[in-house]
Amino acid sequence: MHSLKVVIVGPAGSGKTTFIGAVSEITVLSTRREIGAGGKDAADRIAVDMDFGRVTLADDIVLYLFGTPGHERVSFMWETLSEGLLGFVVLLDSENSASLEEARETIAFLRGDSELPFLVAANKLAPDDAAAVKHLRTSLHLPDDIPLVSVDARSRESAKLVLEGLAQEAVRRG
Repeated sequence: MHSLKVVIVGPAGSGKTTFIGAVSEITVLSTRREIGAGGKDAADRIAVDMDFGRVTLADDIVLYLFGTPGHERVSFMWETLSEGLLGFVVLLDSENSASLEEARETIAFLRGDSELPFLVAANKLAPDDAAAVKHLRTSLHLPDDIPLVSVDARSRESAKLVLEGLAQEAVRRG
C-alpha cells in the first residue's frame, strides 16, 4: 500500500473544503485559526483554514488530502507537508475574477519554488467551454505544459478525476 499526500491550495472561497468533503472517505477534519503580524488590526490578520481527508485512488494507493490557504504568507505549511507529497492541486472559482490574482500568485510561487507536479482545477468551469479555458489560461499566465482541468467541487467523481489527473501528471514528470 502506497500512501501519498496531496495539497489542495487556492483562494478563499474556491471550494477547497467542498472538494475534500466530496471525495473523502472519512469525516473531514477542519480547523480554522487567525494568524497575523501580531497587530490587533484586523487588516493585519488572515483566517487560515485547514482541511484533512483521505481517498483511495486505487487498490494500493491512498491519498491524504490537505486543504491549505493559497496565501504565500502561509507557504511554510506547504513545506512542512512536502514529505511524501504527490503534488498540488491549485483550485480556483472560475466565476470569481477577484480570485484569479491570488491563484496567479500561488501558481507563480509553486513554479518558482518547487519541482513538484501540480495542476490547476477550475471549479464551476464547463469542460467544453474552450473560450473560457483559453481566457483562464491567459489570465493565469499558465503555460501549456501545466494542466488546466474543470471540476465540480461538489462531485465525488469530478474531484476524483482531478486527483487521478494529478497522479498522471506526477508520472509524466517522473
